Amino acid sequence: MVLEGNPEVGSPRTSDLQHPGNQGSCVLSSPGEDAQPGEEPIKYGELIVLGCCEEGGEETEAQRGEVTGPRAHSCYNGCLSNGDKGRRRSRLALSRRPHANGVKPDVMHHISTPLVSKALSNRGQHSISYTLSRSHSVIVEYTHDSDTDMFQIGRSTENMIDFVVTDTSPGGGAAEGPSAQSTISRYACRILCDRRPPYTARIYAAGFDASSNIFLGERAAKWRTPDGLMDGLTTNGVLVMHPAGGFSEDSAPGVWREISVCGNVYTLRDSRSAQQRGKLVENESNVLQDGSLIDLCGATLLWRTPAGLLRAPTLKQLEAQRQEANAARPQCPVGLSTLAFPSPARGRTAPDKQQPWVYVRCGHVHGYHGWGCRRERGPQERECPLCRLVGPYVPLWLGQEAGLCLDPGPPSHAFAPCGHVCSEKTARYWAQTPLPHGTHAFHAACPFCGAWLTGEHGCVRLIFQGPLD
Repeated sequence: MVLEGNPEVGSPRTSDLQHPGNQGSCVLSSPGEDAQPGEEPIKYGELIVLGCCEEGGEETEAQRGEVTGPRAHSCYNGCLSNGDKGRRRSRLALSRRPHANGVKPDVMHHISTPLVSKALSNRGQHSISYTLSRSHSVIVEYTHDSDTDMFQIGRSTENMIDFVVTDTSPGGGAAEGPSAQSTISRYACRILCDRRPPYTARIYAAGFDASSNIFLGERAAKWRTPDGLMDGLTTNGVLVMHPAGGFSEDSAPGVWREISVCGNVYTLRDSRSAQQRGKLVENESNVLQDGSLIDLCGATLLWRTPAGLLRAPTLKQLEAQRQEANAARPQCPVGLSTLAFPSPARGRTAPDKQQPWVYVRCGHVHGYHGWGCRRERGPQERECPLCRLVGPYVPLWLGQEAGLCLDPGPPSHAFAPCGHVCSEKTARYWAQTPLPHGTHAFHAACPFCGAWLTGEHGCVRLIFQGPLD
């Protein structure tokens, strides 16, 4: 699954990530007014696609009004089938726009159906239409909000969608081709960010279409609220999970909730597209936190705040860890050959001769060898020559998306069965985090490639053998 950035979105304020001392000091002199020429836009946060990973590139300086992203490779940890094309990116920054484009509810109309098309024909007027019956609709008109910036996410490639999202199949890779039926809405959701400190970001189900409308048909889940207003849910829903304890070394997975068109929080429906809504959760909000997960039924995004990204490891730190691991000269305990993690710049192609491989059931790291096959259990099933456990035998790849890491710890654990390597706390967090799949199923998955995790723990501690000399 990939994202495409709209050139109208403001570029990120990269200095916020480069200089921790700037945190909280990046406010414009007049935060409620439009940005002045020459001023660097303020970053609200970043969206990172689970199952995608940037490799071999650094963020570029972009002109005001553009999205910045990985310069060279935006991929499923180095394996995007079609490569980079146009504006496809695995992570995108939401930044303060030169001019506010947010909207807020204004006037509600009860009208008969013949008037609906006329009421919705004004492209300059944002509105949400709730069809209650063939002869009765409620239209809520929205007005300009100078205090917020709006960003829209969906499958549609029309200009009003800032980030175009396509489906990710389990195991990594985009679901492509004419036979791939997308479950992501064309106008899946919208995020409104306050232009004033603390730059709060809120998520809402559904986005406005080319006519500036959101249309909830007669079969869509919708209802009147106790205060006489309207609210509803999209067909496959927008789910959000806020981590407990923030996105840090002490994080734990939170509870998945559904977000309504008006930004209210509900428990999950019995199935993804059921017409009966869940229960209102009054003590929770649609405010995005560092580490919040957004699921669009086919794609899952991670929200990182600028402050949270300051705590994440940098690409330079990940490269230093790779070089440090290779400098220890780990060896294959049987073949006695020296092992080395390949450079991310090489991309994920076929493993080279020095590539470390692991038995994912026990964690023993070897060089590649052809013995120990258990053909009756599948081509990847091998018997570890050290402990005799039988299980998948896969090459190890360092996870290269730093924003998915909870801490800058050493790469000591690998996800099973894909072999992506990260710190212990990062591996254990994602192995405990159930991600939505289909209409009502949940599976833990590798955040770097999207592969469903297997085994008792979903990850394994790597056991290297040092050089004999």
